[in-house]
Amino acid sequence: MLPTVADTEALGRELAAGLGAGDLVVLDGPLGAGKTALTRGIAAGLGVQGRVSSPTFIIARQHRAGERDGAVPLVHVDAYRLGGDLDELDALDLDTDLHQAVVVVEWGRGVVEHLTDRHLRVLLSREPDSEVRTAEWEWVD
Repeated sequence: MLPTVADTEALGRELAAGLGAGDLVVLDGPLGAGKTALTRGIAAGLGVQGRVSSPTFIIARQHRAGERDGAVPLVHVDAYRLGGDLDELDALDLDTDLHQAVVVVEWGRGVVEHLTDRHLRVLLSREPDSEVRTAEWEWVD
């Protein structure tokens, strides 16, 4: 259970502890389920620079690694507007970024899994008429 946005961000920080350059995280869930909040937590856990917000209108945002030891860059993608357009996805050059950064893709289920042999799939859900969210995650080969 993730009763608050802060809890969702805390889960992201926990997940980040197991992530490194080359990892792909695919976020799935309905609007308002907490995908961007989880990404903010992942970014904090990775030690990236700058504010993390939804990349809805620009599709992808790159965040540089911070100053701390072990910080890893983050590429944050919103695949919703891609609508399964693989040409536009290819234009983002995510396969190149995958070797140098953690790539988190909102709305990425069924769209980006082919980019790696293994990815972390996170399913977020939100209870109707509530702010309470839940998350399930697993590494998929």
